[in-house]
Amino acid sequence: MTTALHMNKKIVRRFLLQTQALLGRWPAVSLPSGPDQVLSMIRSLGCVQIDPVAAVTGNQHLVLGARDPGYTADSLYTLLSDHKVFEYFANAACVIPIEDYALFEPVRARLKERLAPSLQGLEKTVQHVLQRLKEEGPLPSRAFRAVERVSGYWDSADVPKTKDTTLALNLLLDSAEIRVVARQGNERYFHITESGLQQQGLPMKEDMDVLAQRQTLLDKYIHAYRVVDARDPRLGWLKSTAAERRADIAARVSDGRMIPLKVEDVATPYYIRAEDEDLLRHMEREEPHYDPSGPVRFLPPLDNLLWRRERIVDLFDFHYKWEIYTPEVKRTYGYYAMPILHGDRLIGRMDPRLDRKTGVLTVRLLSMEETAPPVEEWITDFREGLQFFASMHGARSITIEKTVPKELKKLLKLI
Repeated sequence: MTTALHMNKKIVRRFLLQTQALLGRWPAVSLPSGPDQVLSMIRSLGCVQIDPVAAVTGNQHLVLGARDPGYTADSLYTLLSDHKVFEYFANAACVIPIEDYALFEPVRARLKERLAPSLQGLEKTVQHVLQRLKEEGPLPSRAFRAVERVSGYWDSADVPKTKDTTLALNLLLDSAEIRVVARQGNERYFHITESGLQQQGLPMKEDMDVLAQRQTLLDKYIHAYRVVDARDPRLGWLKSTAAERRADIAARVSDGRMIPLKVEDVATPYYIRAEDEDLLRHMEREEPHYDPSGPVRFLPPLDNLLWRRERIVDLFDFHYKWEIYTPEVKRTYGYYAMPILHGDRLIGRMDPRLDRKTGVLTVRLLSMEETAPPVEEWITDFREGLQFFASMHGARSITIEKTVPKELKKLLKLI
């Protein structure tokens, strides 16, 4: 039986940050990153979650920008139009390296089966959409004129207000009959799935049985998460019972592919890949030389690091909830509160709003944790980090409306 590793909480969280490309200072000189560097980052992370909410910019851009000071959205758009990445469901809707397309066949098969009745109900519209894409190539949703209004699965059932062509596009996208092949901002361009894959010479699905497909997708999940617990209902990005999840992890521990991880003062059993043991032990040896200073990074609500909220509590003693769906009067930290990472600690939250017309980045609330280090340990890094964040996203000035504690606002008046 594989012997469990016993580790200090600080070491495990630094290991997680290292594998998430969130540990260490920015390079002295940051040059613009091209598509190759961005693709390398996406491969390292496994995938990056997409979200259209843009208090500053989309989640995918904030995730990559928090890790790569030279990142620009154009690089990601280039990767998409060059068929180097695709968009589909992993942790949720994500950008995924195109070479992983076949791995997600179990997800596609499940969604195709579930959505088949809805597609049949819109058969005439679906065939019209597919025919136009085949004849004309990539098209956005606005290129299609609605014949009627229907109830999309995002609408109230008794209020049909969605274009029938829009619903057809979304059903075809979710069932992988079509895919997003280009973006202009949040506008998506759709095309028949096979066209781009055939250009790349990639297989549509893995030539293996269902069980092997499931295990291969679990490999992908474990690569993305790195510090794993069997309680996660998203384990492997497929529907499974708690017993199935425990069995999957137990089998990997039994054959030596995974190692149990006992984290000091944490009750949850965690696991890492066997090939990550050397890095974890190296970080344990380097503990006396660790520099706890910056940079300061601002993480979006759907950042890879935050996917498993319980893990953030266990390793960072940080409780996080995205309050976008909380009524405004009941919010504590704000609509788009972004956790603030300084070194290896989550020290607070920032609720930003960027006005692209005026170029003003407004921090509606800056709230620091009661357990944050003394202000003098992070204030310089915070100033630099906020100024860099603003410039990266095209802001020309910064306004801070409210801080917790109140006296922090005066200390930041030079920003």
